[in-house]
Amino acid sequence: MSVRSAGTPRTELIADTALALLAERGMRGLTHRAVDEAAGLPQGSTSNYARTRLALLEAAVRRQAEREAEVLAPTELWDPASGRDHLAAALALALHRYLTGDDHRQLLVSRYELALEATRRPELRAYYDAAGARFRDPLTALLRAAGSPAPERHTLSLVAWCDGLMFSCVAGSYHATTPTEAELRAGAGELLRGMLPA
Repeated sequence: MSVRSAGTPRTELIADTALALLAERGMRGLTHRAVDEAAGLPQGSTSNYARTRLALLEAAVRRQAEREAEVLAPTELWDPASGRDHLAAALALALHRYLTGDDHRQLLVSRYELALEATRRPELRAYYDAAGARFRDPLTALLRAAGSPAPERHTLSLVAWCDGLMFSCVAGSYHATTPTEAELRAGAGELLRGMLPA
C-alpha cells in the first residue's frame, strides 16, 4: 500500500492512509482500526480524529480534493487568452500527469470508491459535491472567459470526457494503455474546437 510521506501531520497521514486503503481494499476495507494499523499509529488515533465512519469518509473526500488540486495545479497555460491550443496543452499535461504519476492512479481508484459511496449516503453526497464544485466552478469560469457560448454545458462535456478517459485508462477496458501527452492534446483540441471560437 502506498501512503504519503510519514512526515506529514497526523491528520494528513490518517486521511492519506484512508485513501490508500480505499484504493487497495475497497470501501469494506476502510475501518478506523485498519487506518491505525496501516499508518503505524496507536490504536484509537483515527477514532480521536474522526469519531464516526462518516467523519472518516468526509476527511478522505477533503484530502482527495487537496491532492487532486496538487495534480491539477494551475500552470501558465491555464489562461483563456492563450487560445484553444494552449488550453488543450494544459489539459493534456494535467491528464498525463494524473495517469502517469506514481500514486495518482491509486488516487483515481479512491475517488471512484468515494463517488460510489456518495450515491448511497446522502449525507456524504452533499460533502462530495461541494468538494467537486472547487474544480467545476473555475473550469466554467475559464470556458466563459475563453468565449464559450454555453460554459455550463461545455463544462459538463469537458469533465465527462476527462472522467471517462481516466476511468477507461485506470479501471476500464484501456487499463493497460496510457495515452501520450500528444495524444491527449489532440483529443482535447478536437473537443475544444467544438466549444470555443478560433
